[in-house]
This record gives sequence, structure tokens and C-alpha cells, in this order.
Amino acid sequence: MERSREESRDAIGEALYGLVILAVRNGPREISLTAASTLSTLDRTGARRLTDLAMIQGVTQPSMSVLVTGLEQAGLAQRRPDPSDKRVVLVALTAAGSDYMLARRRAGARAFGDLIDKLPDDEAANLAAAVPAMNRLRELDSDRRAAAADRPPAPGPTA
Repeated sequence: MERSREESRDAIGEALYGLVILAVRNGPREISLTAASTLSTLDRTGARRLTDLAMIQGVTQPSMSVLVTGLEQAGLAQRRPDPSDKRVVLVALTAAGSDYMLARRRAGARAFGDLIDKLPDDEAANLAAAVPAMNRLRELDSDRRAAAADRPPAPGPTA
């Protein structure tokens, strides 16, 4: 029996959510999930206002300020003046922050790659065929978050 679009959507959503839990459970623990998510946002979208980051992450501005201070102390992010408005401070990734995010993504991809290697060829091929749709889901989420922060949407997904 063929599934309805709603049943398929729910099954896909549950499967993706399970993979997110797996990624979080097996991911590095040297920084908090909110800090990692903030770095990921900066990596995808470039420098942002602290208020935008707070809204995107769903935390208060004072909490985001404390988090950014920690990221600065770790050498992963920096505050700098907005070239278009010197009264505004932007938060940006440092080179070390970019390197950290690249290493984190590669480690996560390797962990999933190891699992994918255990799948039969036809199931691995099905996952490969779904990559464009999964990347589009990331774009849609990025657009939604950018709209919530009243900022332009981010460029397409990064590797």
C-alpha cells in the first residue's frame, strides 16, 4: 500500500530527527549546542548583529552576549564594527572559527559516511538521490531563520 504525502512526510521527518539526535549524541562536546549553532550560523551567513544571533538562536540578547564573549575568548569569533554603521557591532567567525566548523562538519560527515558504508548499495544510492532534497531543506530553514531575523537569506548550503 502506498503512503500518503502526509504519512511520507511524517516518516521522513521522524527519520531525519533521529539522525539529528544521532549527530548531536556523537558530536564533539567542547562547546555547547547553542555555541555550535551560533558558529554554524556565522559560517553560513557571515557576520551578524548580536541581536540577530540572539533571535535566530532563540535566546536573550544578554545570553548571546555572554556566549559570544566565550567564543571570543576561545578565539572562534570576534566582534567588529559594521562598515555601514559604525555604531553597530557585528560578530564574525575568526579563521580559527572557520577551521573549527570545517573540522566539525568533516568529523560529522565521516561518522555518517562510516554508517553509510554499512548499507547495501541500493540503500546508499537512495540516500545519494535524496541529497539535493536534503540540501533544499537546509536552504528553506536558512531562509526561515533569516526572515525571523529580518535579514537577507543566506547563500546556499556549505559542504
